[in-house]
Amino acid sequence: MTIIARSSSLLRSTVFRSTRSSWLSQARYNSSVTRDPMTGEFTSMPDIEPSKLQFVKTDKPKQPPASSSLVFGHTFTDHMLTIPWSSSNGWGVPKIQPYAPLNLEPSATVFHYAQALFEGLKAYRDSKGRVTLFRPDMNMKRMNTSAARIALPTFNGDAVIELLKQLIKVDKHWIPDQPGYSLYLRPTLIGTQAALGIAPPTEALLFVICSPVGPYYPQGFKPVALYGTTEYTRACPGGIGAFKLGANYAPGVVAQKEAAKKGYVQNLWLWGPDHHITEVGTMNAFAVLKDANGVTELVTPPLDGVILPGVTRDSVLTLAREHAEGKTLLEGLPEPGKFKVSERPITMKEVKDASKQGRLVEFFGTGTAAVISPVDRIGYLGEDIHIPTGPDGMGPVSRPVWKQLSGIQSGAIPHPWSVVVTEE
Repeated sequence: MTIIARSSSLLRSTVFRSTRSSWLSQARYNSSVTRDPMTGEFTSMPDIEPSKLQFVKTDKPKQPPASSSLVFGHTFTDHMLTIPWSSSNGWGVPKIQPYAPLNLEPSATVFHYAQALFEGLKAYRDSKGRVTLFRPDMNMKRMNTSAARIALPTFNGDAVIELLKQLIKVDKHWIPDQPGYSLYLRPTLIGTQAALGIAPPTEALLFVICSPVGPYYPQGFKPVALYGTTEYTRACPGGIGAFKLGANYAPGVVAQKEAAKKGYVQNLWLWGPDHHITEVGTMNAFAVLKDANGVTELVTPPLDGVILPGVTRDSVLTLAREHAEGKTLLEGLPEPGKFKVSERPITMKEVKDASKQGRLVEFFGTGTAAVISPVDRIGYLGEDIHIPTGPDGMGPVSRPVWKQLSGIQSGAIPHPWSVVVTEE
């Protein structure tokens, strides 16, 4: 790391599945650089090099606010990470510098053609002061698939993880030393070329900002009411629903406002004439059903090109499957022979019928911010479907899965998913 003098201002289809496999294979790159022996020009572009990191420490450090005053995504730490890219030189020098406005031209492609993507992950501090990241490799893989989808540059995910660690070490004192609190990281990649015209940008910027956050439900879990929207569609096969792009989120604000007017907290995205369940607002959707033989089934829609491959989604599925297979039992879940996990299509008709028959056990969403968000009511075609919740707001499947997952994230339960940033 190069240290520079202090400064306060610086700068649903088969086609999809096969293509997605190709994108995923690009999640990590060899960062070796080669040049033409005759011309000296690059024949492969430089990748991100953590060894070239420069550090500019702020000369105006802020005092972290009281934990009780934190509002998700409204408070930011003293420093940020920036890594420029150009088509002629590849990835440039990474720099940790004071948090400050970006210097962009009004004609930057991000403003006109939505050449923007982002990720969200958290750093946690355990009871011994150790700081860890939760499954950052998954975020880097997804970030690369998103970049490839909109012709932004891809990168070595391991290199960015190393730079994330360095950024966290600089601002680790911003992580509240209280249970349930963490440091939310927002890696972002945008097209910055100053030009009008729809084409792959010749310039881009990867940057990371950090925000201390508290528990999503500080007073305990509070189930939410969903509106099964049939007026809007979030995504369709062959589109961009499976990628974490900025363009996926702005159109959902209107749908959420409409749901709020009708008395619901969030909208439940449905797709197609059969009203297939896809996502819960910006979260993945899960339903728990019980069949005629008393077998409890945890169901979530498959990754068919419409669904975002959430890291929390994958974690919930993995923990639930390990229990169902008898590998790692979770206290409170039905015994393995009476519990199964399915990634399959599920419609609102199936949920409605299960409710009428007394077979709907619970319904919840999963995501980085809330981890698990229980649902107690779904408004659908003029009537409400009521969903059971326990005294604590959770259900019999989400509760033990959340307990195990949050234990891993906080460091209370040792697990390979926790990546150590610093031991103290």
